[in-house]
Amino acid sequence: MTGSAAAREGGAATGVGAALDELRRAGLLRELRTLDSAPGARVRLDGREVLLLCSNDYLGLAGHPRVRAAAAEAAQRWGAGAGASRLVSGNLALHERLEAELAAFKGTEACVLFGSGYLANTGVIAALAGRDDLILSDARNHASIVDGCRLSRAETVVYDHADLDALATALRRADGRRGLIVTDAVFSMDGDLAPLEGIVELARHHRARVIVDEAHATGVVGPGGRGLVAELGLEQEVDVVVGTLGKALGSYGAFAACTRQMAAYLLNRARTAIFSTALPPPAAGAALEALRLVREQPTLLARLHANARTLRDALAAQGLPIPPGGDPTMPIVPLVIGDPHAAMGVCEAALADGVFAQAIRPPTVAPGTSRLRLVATAAHEQADLRAAAVTLGAAASRAATLS
Repeated sequence: MTGSAAAREGGAATGVGAALDELRRAGLLRELRTLDSAPGARVRLDGREVLLLCSNDYLGLAGHPRVRAAAAEAAQRWGAGAGASRLVSGNLALHERLEAELAAFKGTEACVLFGSGYLANTGVIAALAGRDDLILSDARNHASIVDGCRLSRAETVVYDHADLDALATALRRADGRRGLIVTDAVFSMDGDLAPLEGIVELARHHRARVIVDEAHATGVVGPGGRGLVAELGLEQEVDVVVGTLGKALGSYGAFAACTRQMAAYLLNRARTAIFSTALPPPAAGAALEALRLVREQPTLLARLHANARTLRDALAAQGLPIPPGGDPTMPIVPLVIGDPHAAMGVCEAALADGVFAQAIRPPTVAPGTSRLRLVATAAHEQADLRAAAVTLGAAASRAATLS
């Protein structure tokens, strides 16, 4: 190595090390935890069984025998990978079958698959907005939406969370530019719902497009788990509904449900679809089977909602600060601690007693709102959820950190 190369490497290492030290001091350093088992209500972590209370596997389908078997069957028939992007040679009949099933599920004409929810949001937003356009984005939208807005190079106005007055004001100041409103349906860190009816009304009045990310709504909200857009009957009012296969549907990947014309446009303009290898066949096969299970077994959704109520009630009984109001059937329950060090303290104390609820800290959430993001799933037993609430209450008391 030359002297200049060694100097550059040493300088970079020093900068990286300093950055890691600063994250550690601030209580924001992130490290991986390794599971030794398949997903489920209970998993093996560090050699022992714990109750998993922070998974997005809302319906418990990631480890379902039929979903596993479908993934294996797809691998045997179609291979482990697609081998190319869909516009080259990677477009399989299996992909088109999944798109047709997802479009029917969401009540749209067509659907386009993406490699992940992050790729879907960044690709769709950047395809539909450019330098001369205006994007209106909720302040608590997911990072993939934030980055999609940045990649589009459009002017982006971040309006206060779920504030229709702020959104209306921003739209009035559009100065004739084409507007694009982007919002989560269910906000991932708080579990609250977007005011979609009001958003659609404003979009109609100002002739703006609407993208709704239903990553945490698909399989969780609406008739048969079809999402918030379907629950409100707004399928014809929303331009693109983004969804994921990696949460309630227990697989991996994402999709954009839309009109046939919009699907053709996205296949020609969404760079994250054009320049990415197509979804692996096992993931597509697993998602197809998960969709069948959602349709065949409505009790899954009923059980999810019942477990969400149980968890909220049990936490409240322990005197823990659960946000008031909202929909009690939403499985995401934020236990806001505030300080990141304190949130990690509660997380570790609970884990020591067999409950795994990962602490969520900035930049994922705003400074001063570090939390345990608790999630009830259809796979949980209600007795376990009640016991977990007792454990969390004791952990919070021991840490003496709740504000």
